[in-house]
Amino acid sequence: NNTVTIEVLTGSNFKKWKEDIEFAMEMADVHILLVTDKPGELTITSTNDEKLVHAAWMKSNRICLLSMRRSILDHLKSGLPIDCTAKELMIAISERYRVSSNADIGSLLQVLFNMKYDGYGRVRNYVIRMVDYQTKLKTLKVDLPNTCIVHQALNTLPPEFSIIKTNYNSQDESWSINDLISRVVAEEEKLKKE
Repeated sequence: NNTVTIEVLTGSNFKKWKEDIEFAMEMADVHILLVTDKPGELTITSTNDEKLVHAAWMKSNRICLLSMRRSILDHLKSGLPIDCTAKELMIAISERYRVSSNADIGSLLQVLFNMKYDGYGRVRNYVIRMVDYQTKLKTLKVDLPNTCIVHQALNTLPPEFSIIKTNYNSQDESWSINDLISRVVAEEEKLKKE
């Protein structure tokens, strides 16, 4: 039983909704029409293969359209095209909820550079969250080097980790993200034992 849940589009969750739709259509093996155009109309000279492709595409389109429309709040459907393909509907919805990449970049940078490790949770997860923001920024063409993340992580750790900061600052060699993680995790374990 492969059940897939599609979060209802509420207006503020477009990215998640789109991911859910794409995943659900992939699981239902009807995703191809989200990325391909409608095949040409059938004629009397159409081959059996062309007829099969056309029938499969039409069925996939119906399933995708139904899934998409059922997962959008009624008042948000206003103004969306009615007589269209699933691909065209996705484009129209994407245009409606398009967010400026500059706004995304600003938000991600603000979160990344305002993060502080508060001692709750694992320090490994804290550093990995920073790497996640770095990766999201990279997809928006803002490439922060690993050394920037290492410095930011070290600078936002509490005073209990000062020995790690001192060790790093006294070396000429830069650490990789994995080096940083292994060192701060070892220090975290040592601090727990004290």
